[in-house]
Amino acid sequence: MGRAFEYRKARKLKRWGNMSRTFTRIGKEITIAAKAGGPDPDMNPRLRVLMQNAKAANMPKDTVERAIKKATEKDAGDYKEIVYEGYGPHGIAIVVETATDNNQRTVANVRSYFNKHGGSLGTSGSLSFLFNHKSVFHIKPNEAVDHDELELSLMDFEAELEAEEGDEEWCVYGAFDQFAAIQKYLEENGFEIVSAEFERIPTDYKEVTPEQRESIEKLLEKFEEDEDVQNVFHNMKEED
Repeated sequence: MGRAFEYRKARKLKRWGNMSRTFTRIGKEITIAAKAGGPDPDMNPRLRVLMQNAKAANMPKDTVERAIKKATEKDAGDYKEIVYEGYGPHGIAIVVETATDNNQRTVANVRSYFNKHGGSLGTSGSLSFLFNHKSVFHIKPNEAVDHDELELSLMDFEAELEAEEGDEEWCVYGAFDQFAAIQKYLEENGFEIVSAEFERIPTDYKEVTPEQRESIEKLLEKFEEDEDVQNVFHNMKEED
């Protein structure tokens, strides 16, 4: 596997280390998807793949069902997905994706985290040039479609295969707006989608000292602990 794949996997595993936090995050995504496209996964591709994400995270079935049901309840909170961008200490670029039913609370919290840890909240879109917004799928290899054939087919969807022969799991990543098309192709060709999500992959990574890393990690942890925060992306280079 390539280094980029290992980096994303390490961040994902770290985030999934807090099980209750993970269930909250996925549950919100499921509720938003069910509200937007309906509660039937057979008719709602986005919901279908999120249910696979829940399965990969060992999320209990009844928790998933509650998240779907919540989308149909009259008094359910109306979550809005909002992205915040800013710089942390030592010039590290940070993108914070949130799902909130109270934008004033969320923006106040996000701003305070930046300010208290030597950073600053920027304007929307100010850091878009530092990240590639990608659709990322983790799939099981399919004996009916070999590595080279899949790699060639994915070019039609502006997607690439990051895997080697013999790997137990392959990674497909493509353009943000090709998510639905890639999902449809993989499902129609018998690939088991283990998980799928949108990720912001840095165009370049910034090296930091151990002392700088410690201060940056403190800020990242504050974001991760906030229940309104769904994902946090940054361009700090991971430790070797």
